[in-house]
Amino acid sequence: MVKTIFPFFTFLFLFPQYGYTQVEKTSDLYKSILSKDSLLFSVGFNTCDINQFENLLSNNFEFFHDKGGISNKQKFINDLKNGLCQSPENYQSRRELVPESTEIFPLYQNNSLYGAIQKGNHRFYETIEGNPEKYAGSARFTHVWLMENGTWKLSKSLSFDHQVNDNANNRLSILGNDPEIEKWLKEINIPTLGIGIINDGKLQQVKVYGELQNGITAPYNTIFNVASLTKPITAMVALKLISQGKWSLDEPLYHYWVDTDVTKDKNHKILTTRHILSHQSGFPNWRNHKLQFEFQPGTHYQYSGEGFEYLRKALEKKFKKSLNQLASELIFEPLKMTDTQYFWNEKIDETRFAIGYNNAGKPYPTYKNKTENAADDLLTTITDYSNFMVSLLNPDNLNAKVYQEMIRNQVTIKKDKHFGLGFLIYDLGNDEFALSHGGADEGCQTIAVLLPKSKQGIVIFTNADDGYKVYEKLLSHYLGENGKKIFAIETK
Repeated sequence: MVKTIFPFFTFLFLFPQYGYTQVEKTSDLYKSILSKDSLLFSVGFNTCDINQFENLLSNNFEFFHDKGGISNKQKFINDLKNGLCQSPENYQSRRELVPESTEIFPLYQNNSLYGAIQKGNHRFYETIEGNPEKYAGSARFTHVWLMENGTWKLSKSLSFDHQVNDNANNRLSILGNDPEIEKWLKEINIPTLGIGIINDGKLQQVKVYGELQNGITAPYNTIFNVASLTKPITAMVALKLISQGKWSLDEPLYHYWVDTDVTKDKNHKILTTRHILSHQSGFPNWRNHKLQFEFQPGTHYQYSGEGFEYLRKALEKKFKKSLNQLASELIFEPLKMTDTQYFWNEKIDETRFAIGYNNAGKPYPTYKNKTENAADDLLTTITDYSNFMVSLLNPDNLNAKVYQEMIRNQVTIKKDKHFGLGFLIYDLGNDEFALSHGGADEGCQTIAVLLPKSKQGIVIFTNADDGYKVYEKLLSHYLGENGKKIFAIETK
């Protein structure tokens, strides 16, 4: 891999007070650079329109390729003409930007914007002699854009970490073959599939396949009801408050809330947040008219949505805020999860909602809850929830003690499968483990998996009773042997 440090990088290192974080995707700079990227590749590279390169490349352009060496503007254009674009009727290459990988950083001098750094990943496809297009590989890139006479010009381009089809580190190839995925979904009767891929601790790719309704393509920001994937959000609200010293993991909850159904049961004075987040509350999943303890808290594992609702009421009582407000302040707003909330209201864009379907392909009525449920019915997008999962890799997300409690085996469910605080924990061997949670309701099958040590992960949303049918293939494909182990633990 070619590693080059440009002089202006040295300037930034010497004068860090002039550094800037990456810009928002809604900013004018982000839109301007992406517009130039589109002209350069979607028009120039993909159609062999050489004029785009003549216009967009700086006269001082330099290209650094980890396999092809260094080129200036003239050599780069000549190589393009005599190589990839020599005979478009026989060979055509197409580049596709991985949108969620794009990062753009402004460059300033004396508080005046003079340039921008664009970082990202892209995939390449090739069409040979009229045969169907095939995935060819992927790479990472860094571009340095400079403002020259009021126009953005590409000054430096680094292309590196090229991967080919069969490279074990490349987990994106299946996403590059949309027709194959769409065909597969129809075969297994799943109307909509959303996938978020985490690699190197970053959200690398988001893709949504299928239709919301007959003839209506599902957009990339499709809104899903994710069922019990609500619980990790609620758990993180509590864990953040514990990290801030505002809540206690082991303080009995009766100090803040007691359900009238259990006031005469002494177990209500034992129940703590730890018991609830590790599903040792003693409650059933859902009450049958009346809430009751089925065993002493902390003595057994039993999955319970009621426990999370009990925790919600205690939190709301102490902080005098709704759970949605607490989650907004602690999670949604900091992570810019603008399409995520616990309930339906006028902010939900119903035209983007993936309604649920049964095994016969018939839609279920959409239940539009108007109040929070700490355990169920969160509304979110693949991008939002994937960013939440990425945030779990941030060491500053929780204090060290609380984080270790979260990933510690609080209770064993079966061999190699445990519950921590808010997440399932899978022991994968070789000192590797996975954090995971799933969701299942009528017309909803979802799962999120994170490998903290390798900083990989996957988020899968579907809107069908049969949605679980995609899990084995996707876990195996994107997480390799670890994905296979997770599926084996679940099914053995």
